[in-house]
Amino acid sequence: MENNIERHTLLKSILLHLLPGLLGGSFYFAIVPFVIRQGYPSVMALTLAAIFVLIPFELGFLLYQKRLKSEKLFNGVIKYCKRIPVWYYFVWVPVILILSGLVYTAFNFTSDFFKSFFNWMPSDMFINMGLSEEFSKQKLIITYGSFFLFVVLILSTIEELYFRGYLLPRMPSKLKGRTLIIHSVLFALYNTWSPWMFVVRTLGIFPLSYIVKKKENILLGVISHCLINSIDFIMAAIFILNY
Repeated sequence: MENNIERHTLLKSILLHLLPGLLGGSFYFAIVPFVIRQGYPSVMALTLAAIFVLIPFELGFLLYQKRLKSEKLFNGVIKYCKRIPVWYYFVWVPVILILSGLVYTAFNFTSDFFKSFFNWMPSDMFINMGLSEEFSKQKLIITYGSFFLFVVLILSTIEELYFRGYLLPRMPSKLKGRTLIIHSVLFALYNTWSPWMFVVRTLGIFPLSYIVKKKENILLGVISHCLINSIDFIMAAIFILNY
């Protein structure tokens, strides 16, 4: 299937991977002081970046390509829409979660190491999940209600459609066997609001990207990505229930 896809140049591929993150990160850092003044943890600024920048940019770009190319959205602009048996989801989603979990656990120390290089940043700019009594229960409920809807569900889905469904199949063919690792590197760099997680994100997203590409099924990525991002929400929900 991929042999019939029009490929991007390397420059275009890099630009399309990084541009939404640069815009979203700029919005995040600009709005953090306002969010904190309103009594919310800085993770709320990330949710607002998702609402006002990341989701509109990535979804808007896909819809623009649909109109520009006069193609269907799925099996047109968005690739990897191959049907697979239902039982595949019960096998490959856990495989992705386990592999990604092992990678994040094994290489989490790299985040702490690289975070030390960002000591010049004001402490408020680091993402604060807000799991302390510094924030009111009401503010945390609002924060994580919106986080679950816009980050865990909507942004995770849109990111998979944009990065794995659109960009990954169109990466330059000259990259050959390096395609997946370069895609993973670019996706890690896209997360400009937490650059110190570059190494662990690069390695952690690799199993998901590999299996989605191998099975040509974007839904595997959507389900896995939503579940991975739900971990922060689950931890927050437990904290709020015991507040």
